[in-house]
Amino acid sequence: MKDFFILKLLDLFRRVFIVAGIDYPVLRRILQVKLTMDQRRKPTIFQQQGKKKKHKEDENQFYKSLIFYAIMGLILLPFLFLKENYLFQVSTMVGIFMFIIMTSLISDFSSVLLDIRDKSVLSTKPITDKTISIAKTLHICIYITYISVAVSAIPLIVSIFVQGIIFFLLFVFTLMWVNMLVISVTALFYLVILRFFDGEKLKDIINYAQIVLSMAVFIGYQLVARSFELVTIDIVMKPEWWQLLIPPIWFGSMFDTVLNGEISLLHMSYTVLAIIGPIVSLMIYYRFIPVFEHQLQKLANHSSNSKGKKRRKNFGILKLFLKSHEERTFFRFASKMIRNEREFKLKVYPSLGFAIVIPFIFMLNTITGDESWESVFTGKSYMTIYGSFLVIPSSVLMLQYSGTYKGAWIYNTTPITSFVPLYKGALKAFMFQLFLPIFGFLAVLFAILFGPHIVIHLLIALVSAALYTVICFKLNNEVAPFTESFSSMEQSEGWKVFLHILFIPLFVGLHFLSQLIPFGEYGYCFVLIFINWLSWKSIK
Repeated sequence: MKDFFILKLLDLFRRVFIVAGIDYPVLRRILQVKLTMDQRRKPTIFQQQGKKKKHKEDENQFYKSLIFYAIMGLILLPFLFLKENYLFQVSTMVGIFMFIIMTSLISDFSSVLLDIRDKSVLSTKPITDKTISIAKTLHICIYITYISVAVSAIPLIVSIFVQGIIFFLLFVFTLMWVNMLVISVTALFYLVILRFFDGEKLKDIINYAQIVLSMAVFIGYQLVARSFELVTIDIVMKPEWWQLLIPPIWFGSMFDTVLNGEISLLHMSYTVLAIIGPIVSLMIYYRFIPVFEHQLQKLANHSSNSKGKKRRKNFGILKLFLKSHEERTFFRFASKMIRNEREFKLKVYPSLGFAIVIPFIFMLNTITGDESWESVFTGKSYMTIYGSFLVIPSSVLMLQYSGTYKGAWIYNTTPITSFVPLYKGALKAFMFQLFLPIFGFLAVLFAILFGPHIVIHLLIALVSAALYTVICFKLNNEVAPFTESFSSMEQSEGWKVFLHILFIPLFVGLHFLSQLIPFGEYGYCFVLIFINWLSWKSIK
């Protein structure tokens, strides 16, 4: 196995581990095996990519992801130029840093923190529980350190020239203590969840964190350039007693105390919390490690708190869109798959988050010079709602994949003469379960921002989305839903999605042209409804 550089650095502290009663040779071997296995793990920010070529399978994808974290870290730069306002400046930087590290820890390293294989495999060997626990903690710390360095490297270098060496040293100390606080608090948070809920609830929380991380990556890129406008803003922030509950304020106040000489009672209280808070949290985590390891056994339990509670399905108005009993049956089946397929949710749900923020990002990019938001809301920026269409190609493509694809044989056992209800039921399940909630949320916001006169335009966009869904399905060769393995995905699938996206400008252009004719948008809406009827009937 590869002898990693980080393990050679760890050898420098060999005697410290031995004095602490830890079997260092065994600890080192465990870490070496874990780091070797991690080379095949794909980080969350790469989850949307297709299958890599065989000759690249052994590459460590984590190291590549550090480039993305370095780009995210650029958002910290503008705050370095806010002179003489350390409380706001550092508190904001630490808050952003904590968000990035915590979401990364939850999304990418929960599988490490919540690994129950150590207990079942290593505990059967002559290895102490202390060695196993320390190995798990060090495993996480190694990768969190990599991410921290990637995020903070450029801001740290810039801080030397902008704020001075003392600021730089304090910042390094702060980042170390923040990592300590994040790891221990996250573990304790998991412990509380496992104490009162089952493993499925915790897995759902991890899924949501992965979605948030993917959204943060996208939004972070957009805000890097615009965030430099903060440099010219005069911001005043005064300490209050309730800010004792906000950890980033602790570290901001520490800078204020050291660099500005602020020695008030609140400032000193914040500074003390900044120093001892992470240490105390780590001691509490270490104290509860046995309890945490015991509660982890719940992860082997696949039951849910909602067990025995039947969901009442009341189709109501959906019956207008689900013509036959077979179609309604497959609609229910596809809806459950979309809700419960964990790997499907991991690959599709992040794009749902993009669908919410992309229209506003487009809207933000239309503001130039002295243009205000009022001028945007009086124009035709409501057309940015077509940005939510970006979720359709990838989601429709993903409908053909499943982690339980081997169960597709059941389709052939059903007493149906045509698979058309299966296709229609799955597509409509996507529309009603995933797309419509997002589009409805955006439509309400847009109606509030732009006024009720855009309702007809929102209706046109909705009908266009239904037509676009069928187009994407047909371009995918009408593959049966949930019949293929995620591992069979090829990199070429990304090109398919890109080609499908080219239809979105076409819909936007036709919508714009319809407004050049008096009442043209109403006629265009009726034409779209008729084409929709024909396209859904043409599914084979």
